[in-house]
Amino acid sequence: MNEMPQERRPARRTRVLLAEDQGMMRGALALLLGMEGDLEVVAQVSAGDAIVDAALGHRPDVALLDIELPGLSGLDAAAELREQVPDCRVLILTTFGRPGYLRRAMEAGAAGFLVKDGPVEDLAVAIRRVLAGETVVDPALAAAALSAGPSPLTGRECEVLKASVDGATVADIAAKLHLSESTVRNYLSAAIGKTGTRNRMEAVREARQQGWL
Repeated sequence: MNEMPQERRPARRTRVLLAEDQGMMRGALALLLGMEGDLEVVAQVSAGDAIVDAALGHRPDVALLDIELPGLSGLDAAAELREQVPDCRVLILTTFGRPGYLRRAMEAGAAGFLVKDGPVEDLAVAIRRVLAGETVVDPALAAAALSAGPSPLTGRECEVLKASVDGATVADIAAKLHLSESTVRNYLSAAIGKTGTRNRMEAVREARQQGWL
């Protein structure tokens, strides 16, 4: 059988993985992106710890990730994708346009960062641009990230603050992170000072608001 002439072969569609924990939003995005002739949503997941397995199984060209997902954040999943599925470009799409999130996304290897209040046509264009090797970032958020500067918290201070959620005691945190209680107190004290807050719960809230956690 003769091969189809090159100019008549159908163009390959861009394969997209979609990670979003809200079912209605995920379904709407998949439907709208599927209406673009050159895009195909090949996998949908609702939890962050399912992203890498889905990417390994479906080999998407672009992974469209929310940040706040159960199991693993989209930012952490982006870093894992960079290691395990390096050919997959990552585009972060989130409700929370926080400068700290943008910095962390870029550090994790994301090729783009957009907020969810834009039209789907812009999202489709962004997917095409990151696939072409460009970096796509919401302009207002990029300016805010530059003015905000990097996070003042160290990695250990972030870990201790994260472990403080849900009323964990100092002893609980120490056991979870394999640290002494005095070391945990020192990290908490440093984090409280750097966030300009009065206690660790306020420090957690401030760090989250800034996108540092």
